[in-house]
Amino acid sequence: MPTLEEEIRRLMADETARLHAAPDLAERVMRSSRSKRKRAKAAAVAASVAVAAAAPIGYLTIGSVATTGQEPTITAAPEPTTSTVLEPPAIDDTPPVPSDPPELGDLGDGKAFGHVKVGYLPERLQWSNWSVDFGDRYSTSYNFDGDKNGSYCVQIYMYEESAVQEVDDRIQQYRDEGDGEEVTIGGQTGYLVIQNVGEDGMKGTPTLFLRMGDRQRAEIMFSPTYAKEFSGAEAVSAELKKIAEGLTSTL
Repeated sequence: MPTLEEEIRRLMADETARLHAAPDLAERVMRSSRSKRKRAKAAAVAASVAVAAAAPIGYLTIGSVATTGQEPTITAAPEPTTSTVLEPPAIDDTPPVPSDPPELGDLGDGKAFGHVKVGYLPERLQWSNWSVDFGDRYSTSYNFDGDKNGSYCVQIYMYEESAVQEVDDRIQQYRDEGDGEEVTIGGQTGYLVIQNVGEDGMKGTPTLFLRMGDRQRAEIMFSPTYAKEFSGAEAVSAELKKIAEGLTSTL
């Protein structure tokens, strides 16, 4: 006689033998599984877009969503550091301090300077205590009171070596324009002209250029104000010629 346990097993076997699985059950299970995965991916992507719109600073790591279905993670962008900020270079806007031009030094009575001696000056004129020295160009001037900051009456500018070409070019320009005249001073050639006519409302600067050898030129100038003390242009020219005649080269 079968035991109670055996009888129960037999009855259960008879009941399950009458149950049959539907023919498309396996296919429906597979479709359902694929649909669930698609919905999970779509939801993850939508969540990623929403997070990106709400937090523009940062970036998303969503690769794991497509492969594993996990929730997207947000990684914050690193904050900029002060070392990455480029500062503009400092600009020194301090104006340069003007320096005095080089001088010839103490010339005493001013009758000798550089490579020239001055043998004649109009009456009452003395050295102005002013001079300038640029090597191959140097100059000094004369006035009534010897004040270096005062107005000049007569100025002598010397040119030597390669600097003589500058004077020759200026004289040639006056020749080409028909301005001025050739003169001869003690056997040396010269050119008499009035420069800077009209500047500061003046009638110009009476000037005599003198050739003192192949390597030396002199430019002798009367200030327009000082020229007014003479009777006229001829008197001024006569004084310029006297100064030129008194120049002696020591070059």
